[in-house]
Amino acid sequence: MPEMPEVQGLVDFLRTKLLPADAPPAVVSDVEVLSFSVLKTAGVPVEELRGQPVQGVERQGKFIILSAGGVHLVMHLAKAGWLRWSDALKPGRLRPGKGAMALRVRFAADAAGKEPGFDLTEAGTRKSLAVYLVRNLEEVPGIARLGPEALDVGFDDFAALLSGHSGQVKGLLRDQSVIAGIGNAYSDEILHAARLSPFANAAKLDADDAGRLFVAMRTTLEEAIATASGRPASALKDSKRKALRVHARTGEPCPVCGDTVREVSFADSSLQYCPTCQTGGRILADRRMSKLQK
Repeated sequence: MPEMPEVQGLVDFLRTKLLPADAPPAVVSDVEVLSFSVLKTAGVPVEELRGQPVQGVERQGKFIILSAGGVHLVMHLAKAGWLRWSDALKPGRLRPGKGAMALRVRFAADAAGKEPGFDLTEAGTRKSLAVYLVRNLEEVPGIARLGPEALDVGFDDFAALLSGHSGQVKGLLRDQSVIAGIGNAYSDEILHAARLSPFANAAKLDADDAGRLFVAMRTTLEEAIATASGRPASALKDSKRKALRVHARTGEPCPVCGDTVREVSFADSSLQYCPTCQTGGRILADRRMSKLQK
């Protein structure tokens, strides 16, 4: 799932293409809805974007927001979605179907007659990629529920969030209504850097634990954003994979201590951790109850 660093990388990339410093902003020429389920709103027709110059490209949490003509095209890539850019789309509209294509946004032709644009695609059969067309961002339920951005939270506020959450610390980091922008992969990375078990009770962390977690959160995200910065959309996934230390590294040696990275699997996701670095050498039970093996 794309998280804050990759979404920010996509936003930065789109800005260079749609809001160039040395040319007028790009103009939306067409929006094609290619998947019946992708568009979650009906109040604003897609036709209102046509002919409108791009006014801004922003990020909130894991949402990409493209604004044009007073309308916001809000995109959430969910677990298996992605944005694919083309400097020259083929002419002609596509036919809606059941494949990976969900949405196409086409922009007015450049001086060479080429029409740039991007596609939203989603792998697999479980379709959760979501697009909203609204005049007010608060009309998007996910944005209305967002907590503060992870990199905007000060330590005192962060400590208060921890003390007020009786659940597991990994769940807190992933809860977009508590802290916005962190998902499964970076929560694993943050907890590894902080040397904390993913199943530690957030409210029971002491001051030292909270301090390490706060620093790890900021450092991990800032480094990931720096890695994503300036990369084309097509390179962001690979750069993320290469930088991960424990997430999706099951069976590999921990880069810090050399112990084997372990996994806990759930019905539709998994987490990875290092026993030596994070749980005092104990192996976490690989079951939904998430209790330590005795």
